Amino acid sequence: MKNSSRFFVLIMLFSQVAFSQKLPELKIEPPFWYANMPTEKLQISIYGKDISSWRASIDALGITLVNQTIGDSPNYLFLNLEISPDVAAGSFNLTLHKKKKALPIQFELRQRPSDSNRNQGFTSEDVIYLLMPDRFANGNPDNDTVEGMLEPARRDDPSGRHGGDIQGVLEQLDYIKELGMTAVWLTPVFENDQTPEYKAYHGYAATDMYKIDRRFGSNEEFVAFVEVCHAKGLKVIMDMIHNHIGDQHWWMKDLPFKNWVHDQSVYGNTSYRGPVASDPYASKHDKDRLIKGWFVDEMPDLDQRNETLADYLIQNTLWWIEYSGVDGIRMDTYVYPYKEYMARWAKEVIEAYPNFNIVGESWVETVAHESYWQEDRAGENDGYNSYLPSVTDFQIHFAVRDGFNSNFGWESGLMKLYYALSQDRLYSDPMKNVIFLDNHDIGRIFSTLGENPDHLKMAYTFLLTTRGIPQVYYGTELAFKQGTQGGDGDKRAEMPGGWEGDERSVFTASGRTEAENDMFDYVKKITNWRKTSEAIHHGKLLHFVPESNSYVFFRYTDNERVMVIMNMNDEPLTISRQKHIEMLRGYSEGHNAITDEKVDISKDFTVAGKTTTVLTLK
Repeated sequence: MKNSSRFFVLIMLFSQVAFSQKLPELKIEPPFWYANMPTEKLQISIYGKDISSWRASIDALGITLVNQTIGDSPNYLFLNLEISPDVAAGSFNLTLHKKKKALPIQFELRQRPSDSNRNQGFTSEDVIYLLMPDRFANGNPDNDTVEGMLEPARRDDPSGRHGGDIQGVLEQLDYIKELGMTAVWLTPVFENDQTPEYKAYHGYAATDMYKIDRRFGSNEEFVAFVEVCHAKGLKVIMDMIHNHIGDQHWWMKDLPFKNWVHDQSVYGNTSYRGPVASDPYASKHDKDRLIKGWFVDEMPDLDQRNETLADYLIQNTLWWIEYSGVDGIRMDTYVYPYKEYMARWAKEVIEAYPNFNIVGESWVETVAHESYWQEDRAGENDGYNSYLPSVTDFQIHFAVRDGFNSNFGWESGLMKLYYALSQDRLYSDPMKNVIFLDNHDIGRIFSTLGENPDHLKMAYTFLLTTRGIPQVYYGTELAFKQGTQGGDGDKRAEMPGGWEGDERSVFTASGRTEAENDMFDYVKKITNWRKTSEAIHHGKLLHFVPESNSYVFFRYTDNERVMVIMNMNDEPLTISRQKHIEMLRGYSEGHNAITDEKVDISKDFTVAGKTTTVLTLK
């Protein structure tokens, strides 16, 4: 009996092995998970030929298979599990059954990292440095063009892939830190294996959401990058996209569900009219076109109403947060997907990681449209709560752009800054807004401001002293100009010195021009000074209606007071003590944050023309 039992077991093992060899390779997502996660839910996606005809079982204490879902394609099986908080790290056995056949799979639950400097979030104490890895620095030329991937490196094409990578950014972290930046935001580094014609160097057309693009590096290199940033006192913000994917995503060859993406033949491309999403009078036609239309032809639009897809996307986010240790997320095209899904996503992410932060890209036209997307605000209008802590404050960009390019008047010039900020009551917390002069989608701010170095310095100082979380686009510190060839490549120039063979390196003082060093030193001075000011980090804001082509505002706490004076005139301007006495009473001296000079403010005093003067009051 013992011999026959042994023979039966050997036959079963042999049949399982033989059968498994006939199966195509299974794609399992996530590739692993963690024990003791802040959520007990786990969705395992299994992709393989005719896998939907199989059924799973799990034999593991504390792990329950809640249900199994099959899609419209026969090649997907989705398993929904509950994992008890008591389950220890290790592997558990998951077995797929079909008639008398069995296919064992070991799934790993890793130990959660215990480092205290992970998932820190970002706040108004930070200054975020936004860069595009492909255009910043090329640390590993060997991965510029990868065999088997569709798009090679083409440095001669302003809109092509140039070869910058994670290693290149890693090698220049000291440059970023010298500037005074405290956080680094990388545009997406997910695999974007798109055709050469599309040019997906920017990263916004994901073809695999669990992989770093091999031309940027590997998953392991990204994790190591985050760890080095943390060791240097820099936070990391990851860019994500849940509105769309790339048309070369592996899903598109075999969609799990027919409604996984919207039908472009029905809805066409989006209108890009973000205000429609919060418009109480919007037509169904306009809503459908915004939400269901594709961003461009190469970006299939996801339908997050599919519950399995929604679970997949949320879980992918949690996986990256836990796996990499990143401190925040910037969510692309936040107003384009279904807002109910985006609220669920934001809520579940923040509940899982309370110290984390998220900023949503809300590129809309007015303060009212912008404020709709911040948590705990829009419910006063239609009952919607986004649960989104931070929005990209395009209104500050618009105000700077228009204010510096118009003469001072009732509704123009520096009044633009005043009008934008005077509507802050519409936000639940404007201090959480991410503010910026430009970014990778907007013309270079130096050119926008007429390529006037004084104007750039004035605008930059305003950005770093007003309320909110400043974001600085790479190259601003060097007064990068807008290109002239047309297209997005004009906004996304390389950093000279980031590539082997470059004639000079802007990463060193000796490699920069005199004008570049002048701007670099200015940015470095005011950005590092900002680190020392509690009033700028967390203080209240009080401002005065602009007069005489100037704008004065204060940032203050009980223990510190900072006076900021924007003088757009070519000539010096006398500042009245009496006009500002409510904030100057009790103070007789100011310390100039830029020049380190002492200023007597016990009486009327003078500030230079074409400057933003910052005085710490004493």
